[in-house]
Amino acid sequence: MPNIKSAKKRVEITSIKTLRNRMAKTALKNSIKKFEAAVATGDKAAATAAYKVAVKRIDRAANKGLVHINKAARKKSQFTLKLNAMEA
Repeated sequence: MPNIKSAKKRVEITSIKTLRNRMAKTALKNSIKKFEAAVATGDKAAATAAYKVAVKRIDRAANKGLVHINKAARKKSQFTLKLNAMEA
């Protein structure tokens, strides 16, 4: 445990930021799971709605640095292909 006042503050801030990042990652994973479930059921309307939410969360996570920008682009591309394959 830190003894210096500024070090104590940094520990507190780090724990707050860690919690915030964990919440954002969990929200991202949940939106991805909802999209995958909608695609698996074959419901085009639900998949489209879930796609929009998932892409928005992926972009937000990439901007915050939670996921790499290349991973975000790859995921969005994969989701777009899955959504387009539902039409055919």
